[in-house]
Amino acid sequence: MDRLHAEAIDHLSRVDLVMCRLIEQIGPCALEANLRRTPFESLARSIAHQQLHGTAAERILTRFIALFPGRRFPRPDELLAMNVRSIRKAGFSRPKIMALRDLASKTLDGTVPVNRMITQLDDEAIVDRLIAVRGIGRWTVEMLLIFQLGRPDVLPVDDFGVRNGFRIAYGRRTMPTPKAVLRYGARWRPYRTTASWYLWRAADREKLGRKVL
Repeated sequence: MDRLHAEAIDHLSRVDLVMCRLIEQIGPCALEANLRRTPFESLARSIAHQQLHGTAAERILTRFIALFPGRRFPRPDELLAMNVRSIRKAGFSRPKIMALRDLASKTLDGTVPVNRMITQLDDEAIVDRLIAVRGIGRWTVEMLLIFQLGRPDVLPVDDFGVRNGFRIAYGRRTMPTPKAVLRYGARWRPYRTTASWYLWRAADREKLGRKVL
């Protein structure tokens, strides 16, 4: 377990008895950020996955990347230069193609920062800049903050899994509102990302028919 996860678990266990029991049941946090991807690639992949099963989205991405031989993933300028009809044949809908092209344009004009710049911005500044891209909402940016940038204090209260995990772990009869989770989760600061990970795991356990607390 790395130092950040150890500090997060220690803090969460001290401030919240239910979270402490959940951590004991699930074990060490296994969350790892993927630092190799650029914000452009991460957001393009997110657009591909919107409203699709993961397997279908990955097939579309595979066909899309094949349009750019020799590239692990196309650059923004290459995407803009690609024939729209070819991208359509890869499986992207017209709204998603418009979103991808807007993402590429806003990456080139600096609205979407490169890796070097984005690490210097705080979480809310990143949210404000990235939701300017067509088809990108706060939830998508929060996933980037967690899974690409490894930011420690993100609580995606609009995420169904987080709210459902909260309902399960805290024995609520009904689904909590985003405001309720945000209010309760204030005690988890500055490690709300780790708390979110454990709430996701609680929801996963229930899906598998396993006892939670």
